[in-house]
Amino acid sequence: MDLEKPSPQRQEPAGCLVVAIRIPVRIVVLVLVVPVRMLWDALVVAGRFLNDTVLRPVGRALLWLGRAVFVWPFVGVWRYVVVPLAKGIAWLGNVLLVVPAVWLYRYVLTPVGHACAWVARGVGYACAWLGRGIRAGLEWLYARVLTPVGHAVMWVLKGLGAVLAAIGLGLFGVVAWLVRYLVVVPAVWLYRWVLAPVGRVLAVVGREVWDALGHAWRVAGRISLAVGRFLASLFRWIFVEPVRWVYRTVLTPVGHVVRDLVLRPVAEAARSVGRVTRQALTAARDSVRQARADFRRMLFGEPRQREAVARREPPGRETRTLGSSTTALTKD
Repeated sequence: MDLEKPSPQRQEPAGCLVVAIRIPVRIVVLVLVVPVRMLWDALVVAGRFLNDTVLRPVGRALLWLGRAVFVWPFVGVWRYVVVPLAKGIAWLGNVLLVVPAVWLYRYVLTPVGHACAWVARGVGYACAWLGRGIRAGLEWLYARVLTPVGHAVMWVLKGLGAVLAAIGLGLFGVVAWLVRYLVVVPAVWLYRWVLAPVGRVLAVVGREVWDALGHAWRVAGRISLAVGRFLASLFRWIFVEPVRWVYRTVLTPVGHVVRDLVLRPVAEAARSVGRVTRQALTAARDSVRQARADFRRMLFGEPRQREAVARREPPGRETRTLGSSTTALTKD
């Protein structure tokens, strides 16, 4: 809510009309603006709550779903289908169209174009010679015939223009006099003695209404803030504080008692049962393994022991070394 005070402005002296208009207008505007401002503040709070709790998570989910449904499949199709297919088509077009077109341009059209250019150059020389002759004839016609005729026509047009200008100047003076005394003078009188006073009064009324709207909006903001704080405090003392008191003074001790007297003994008993069960299962597995070994020994006899293989070098300190001549074969 915008509750900042407006920047100080230069106060102009107010007349009786301004004071008589200002107070009723501000009262009426304040009565009309207060419900609108309170409704606006409520809508703003509800909109922020709805945006934070519903719209933003739903928007993120829809964005992820849109990417998963539309963007990622199209990206995969573009990357692994369209791009390789386009490259193949481009290669095929280069081989089937570009290379033959380049060959046709280089070895067929270029020689034909050179030949056509040579023919066109000869035709151009002929046309230029003919054009020079036509140009000389036209210059003679312009200098000997058209220029005198044009001078005569211009002299006649100048005379007619002077006559028409004189007539138009007279008509313009008459029309200007009629417009001045039939339109301009009544309009100036109407503006000076009717529209200007009415405009000043309407400007004063509009300025006062605008100032009243701003003042009423700020006052309504303060009222809305006070009402919102009162409702928040009321909700806190009616709902939040009782719930907090019940949680702190009732549920927390009860939870501690239940944890110390019920949950911990049950957990210890469960752990003891688990240990006993694991030990019993281990003993049972060992018994089964021993019984299986005894049964195999009863059926097939004792397993034959693996014969020890003599090592080529004695172990430990008696092994052969590079710096000693004593070996396992020459040892006493």
